[in-house]
Amino acid sequence: MGEKIKEWCKKCGGFFQKIWNHKQGRVGLLIVLFLIFTAIFADVIAPYDPYDVTQRADKGLSPSLAHLLGTSITTGQDVFSMLIYGTRVSLSIGIITGLLIAVLGSILGVAAGYMGGIVDMILMRIVDIMIVVPTLPLTIVITNIFGHSYVVIIFVFVLFGWQSLSRVVRSQVLLLKNSDYVKAAELAGAGKGYIMFQHILPGVSHLVVMNTALTCAGIMIAEAGLSFLGLGNPTAISWGKMLADAQNGGSMLFGHWWTILAPGIGIFLSVFAFMRLGLAIEEILNPRMKQKNGAFVLMKHMGNRYLEEVFQSMNEEDGGTADEG
Repeated sequence: MGEKIKEWCKKCGGFFQKIWNHKQGRVGLLIVLFLIFTAIFADVIAPYDPYDVTQRADKGLSPSLAHLLGTSITTGQDVFSMLIYGTRVSLSIGIITGLLIAVLGSILGVAAGYMGGIVDMILMRIVDIMIVVPTLPLTIVITNIFGHSYVVIIFVFVLFGWQSLSRVVRSQVLLLKNSDYVKAAELAGAGKGYIMFQHILPGVSHLVVMNTALTCAGIMIAEAGLSFLGLGNPTAISWGKMLADAQNGGSMLFGHWWTILAPGIGIFLSVFAFMRLGLAIEEILNPRMKQKNGAFVLMKHMGNRYLEEVFQSMNEEDGGTADEG
């Protein structure tokens, strides 16, 4: 058992070293680590406790030494402290939801692709139904029935977020299930569960890992959107709730730009970091990706055929120009 743990730690260390050596991956990793550090030590970094009503100041104060990003126009809370504490909520929801979607989507995708038959048919029909379901109206209904806690919000995100990954994983499994090492394991008498988790799942790990990073970015945007619409947890401070408070208080009308800029920068940095990290991981685990345009790869995984064709034509034109030269 100890040897396996040492071997696993060695592999993880080597993997992070590859990310560090990758230019885009290093940038994404540094920003993600910075956000994690900020979320963990928010109590120490933030000069004020935004949840403590006794530490609030006058509403709508401009940035100063006492309040680096001013104060909220609606409550008088220190905007910088809200930004720091909001990192906890936005980052935790993004990472937890991304991991849950990765586990659920990969397991169901592997099961559908390898088992085939009735299992594949049932799972894919569920995927087809879930993809066309209007998510926002259902999200409003579910949160109104079960409450606006972040457990409910994470459940909603996972419920409507695993389908794309499962379809991508299933497509890859359909290719891997006919490979020689899988056939050899079947002839050796290995069970289906063992083959799926020991032989096939590692073969689709690069898709799962990359999708997890990109999903974290998408979920953080989605959480901010829900909070902005008033569907988030009203008792917690998140970047989306900061934007909603700024909008409701008329920040732009009164020229209090800092209350909007601060959470906007936080959302941008988080999404940028996870997208850089996700694309870098995909290039590391799948070297063939290095020969493709990064934007084309991203659009391909997002399933946008029109933009995929546009970037494909751009790549072909670049290739034609190089040949002419």
